[in-house]
Amino acid sequence: MSVDPSRRPAVRASELPTRPIGRASTLAMDFHLQRADFGLAVTVEVPLEGVTAVFGASGSGKTTLLRAVAGFERPDRGRVVAGTDTWFDSATRTDVPPHRRPAGFMFQDTRLFTHLDVAGNLDFAAQRAVAGGGFDRADVVTALDLEPLLHRRTGSLSGGERQRVALGRTLLTRPRILLLDEPLAALERERKADILPYLEGALSRFGIPTLYVSHDIDEVARFADRMLLLSAGRVQAHGPTPQMLERLDLQPAMGRFEAGVLLAGRVLRRDPRLHLTWVDVGGDEIAVPEITGAGGAEVRLRIRARDVALATRRPEGISIRNVLPGTLLELTPGDAGFVEALVELRAARIRSRLTLAAVEELRLEPGMSVFALVKTVSFGV
Repeated sequence: MSVDPSRRPAVRASELPTRPIGRASTLAMDFHLQRADFGLAVTVEVPLEGVTAVFGASGSGKTTLLRAVAGFERPDRGRVVAGTDTWFDSATRTDVPPHRRPAGFMFQDTRLFTHLDVAGNLDFAAQRAVAGGGFDRADVVTALDLEPLLHRRTGSLSGGERQRVALGRTLLTRPRILLLDEPLAALERERKADILPYLEGALSRFGIPTLYVSHDIDEVARFADRMLLLSAGRVQAHGPTPQMLERLDLQPAMGRFEAGVLLAGRVLRRDPRLHLTWVDVGGDEIAVPEITGAGGAEVRLRIRARDVALATRRPEGISIRNVLPGTLLELTPGDAGFVEALVELRAARIRSRLTLAAVEELRLEPGMSVFALVKTVSFGV
């Protein structure tokens, strides 16, 4: 929602940030925005490359941040600088309107034109695209498999099809940065699983820097290069996704029981009969539910701490497929009688959420040799 600038309080020079902001390869945000009983205060720079997930609980300010970057919300004071271009600066009264900011905003509700078919929606965007760019309409249609939908009215599309068309239309404006506001939030789990490969493939194929708002940690773990964690309108932390998911101090802001690790591996082999895929993670061979990808393909595995058990001896006669030898690095007391254990594998680390009773019964101590037990179905890929 746009706000009338004449109703804003005057900004004093002493209130403005004075340090240099922004580099050619970053999106720099240093602003404060107050709306009724909610305030968003952000000072952060994120690289203009890959996917940055904007994550946090409902009401933490995720959508408001995207709207401020796009120009749909005007901060009370501060600056927004994309590369070398200043989009907003309260000190110089710079405020580039949304239609002049090369940012592609994809809303939750898609906002497709109902009086046009799919082809018409795509053509509308392509005609208004900025000059240049390394892809065209045909590239987008192919990447998102939109050819069978081109002559259909948008009202006849399923939720997943509408999201694919909306993403295609956003891409065809050839933006310098994509702003995706929980694009999959309204989809059922099966529909979400159908569209995720298209979304992941498009972001990788076209290489447009992306801010991706989500409250789903599985989505974040799947394709986000880094995370920007918001809590109550403030930046709680930001950094590479694997390190962020591993930090115990961020667990309350991410959601209870979501502590875990993100492992990078490569596909070794698949067995269609067993519906299993084996992945090499730094010398450890891990079985996961069948995934696509030829041998050598790179994949990500997210393992939640609550899905990992520990043993002091290699167990026999059990159904768990993944028994990984390692060394117990640390034990961190948690809440309600739980303890977070960190185990070093051959070339990676894994977390386990244990009860205090189990820690005492097994007499676990840092430095011990242990075995991490992970059920095959626990992996998110």
